[in-house]
Amino acid sequence: MKSVSRPYADSGRSSQKRRTMDALVAAARTLVSAGRTPTVDEAAQAAGVARSTAYRYFPGQRELLAAAHPETARTSMLPDAPPQDAAGRLDAVVVEFTRMILGTEAQQRTMLRLSLESTDRPDRSLPLRQGRAIGWLTEALMPLQGELADEQIHKLVLAIRSAIGIEALVWLTDVGGLGREEAIESMRWTANALLVKAQAEGLWG
Repeated sequence: MKSVSRPYADSGRSSQKRRTMDALVAAARTLVSAGRTPTVDEAAQAAGVARSTAYRYFPGQRELLAAAHPETARTSMLPDAPPQDAAGRLDAVVVEFTRMILGTEAQQRTMLRLSLESTDRPDRSLPLRQGRAIGWLTEALMPLQGELADEQIHKLVLAIRSAIGIEALVWLTDVGGLGREEAIESMRWTANALLVKAQAEGLWG
């Protein structure tokens, strides 16, 4: 879980408070994995934590679910010995990224739904919408530097990101009727096709 600065959790008996917060997050993750969208009250009950205590850590449902989102602290999706060519690196990242999405699908779907809901809050930041995949894809395409301008690489990254991830998985499986393995293969094919197109013909604009 990405570390989140919480003055209450980090002050005083920090070890005990960290255990309480971890218990709340673990309970929320279990409930989300079961297909539910838990409130702070429900997570508190499941964790055996008093409601008043739970709200000291998570003032609302969105904060709780953001903390319960799958691990997103990774800085790279490349293997330890990555391929040297852009196509091989891109495919390795797409495979790892889509496998992560598949392994945490229930949580990913919950965060996708929350990110699409209207809210009066000016800050709608959630782990799903922090652009980590952009960095992973940009790293994969580093061999293109010198072949394409930085702006062109960024456009390519955005095009590839639009074709992979939980949004694409939902469409391919729920609307397109593909199985999950077929959906992953479709995302891999699309990512590679966009790369080939960019290398052969450049990008729009």
